[in-house]
Amino acid sequence: MLNEQQIIAEGQRTIAVEAESLKDLGQRLDQNFARAVKMLSVCQGKVVVTGVGKSGIICRKIAATLASTGTPALFLHPTEGLHGDLGVLAKQDLVIAISYSGTTEELTKIIPAVKRQGLPLLALTGNMDSELAQSSDLTLDISVNQEACPLGLAPTTSTTVTVALGDALAAALLALKGFSADDFALRHPGGALGRRLLLRVADVMHEGVQIPLVTASVSVKDALFEMTGKGLGVTGICDKTGGLVGVLTDGDLRRLLADYQNPLALPVVEVMTGNPKSISSIELAASALKIMEDAKITSLFVIDNPVSGDYASQPVGIIHLHDLLRAGVV
Repeated sequence: MLNEQQIIAEGQRTIAVEAESLKDLGQRLDQNFARAVKMLSVCQGKVVVTGVGKSGIICRKIAATLASTGTPALFLHPTEGLHGDLGVLAKQDLVIAISYSGTTEELTKIIPAVKRQGLPLLALTGNMDSELAQSSDLTLDISVNQEACPLGLAPTTSTTVTVALGDALAAALLALKGFSADDFALRHPGGALGRRLLLRVADVMHEGVQIPLVTASVSVKDALFEMTGKGLGVTGICDKTGGLVGVLTDGDLRRLLADYQNPLALPVVEVMTGNPKSISSIELAASALKIMEDAKITSLFVIDNPVSGDYASQPVGIIHLHDLLRAGVV
């Protein structure tokens, strides 16, 4: 019976064994890895990833990673392939076959069908002398010195190395293709990731009569009425051309109450904060959040029409931190 310290030590040993194997994998990546990435990059069809058992699970992960980073891919179970699912293979496809032993019966049985269709075959195996390795157009080595399993039997280190190599292929392919954050966002429209990468300021900003604005000629009292009526804790101050020249916030008002006996009678232009932060409506909402965090503010005016000369730009909207919270950007 293991005590707590022995259990922790066993976990640390497992991680150390796998980490060492990952280091070895990185050091032996060579021209064949580069050729594999280039082979994937010129594939005009889809990438079909196939394997059995633990390798099959990894195949699903690799196919999903490729698909989410701009390379159409799917998983094919070799057994199902032998019973009709080889029909998913098309002329311009590429096949990635994964088997640590390289002798998995179900996998080797579908190789002739892949070859008959003239499809490129990329193998990931730990046995470079195996039938799979010898039949492939290109083979990448996923061999390990030892499994992390205490019995040395359960696929552990070998599966970790295979997943890592799949990630390395996908990441290098992504870089080679020039796949961008916008491309990534289009494939991840749901959840927080999609919202951060797709949502624009224009999608969440307040517009028109919802924008709290007063002219520079009014008093603090008038600015307070506007601020209270719009409920955003801020009002913009505009010059005679409608250009934004300053802001007044509820925090400014609290400070005025502490410093003046009758602050509401003051001209707002004398106490406003000039040169306020702003953003364009076409910017990412996440960029608005970054500006707010850096400036320690909760509202940001939106300006799309910068003009030259002595006149400031007219605000077309305002975005509040609460808008970003509701949209799930934060």
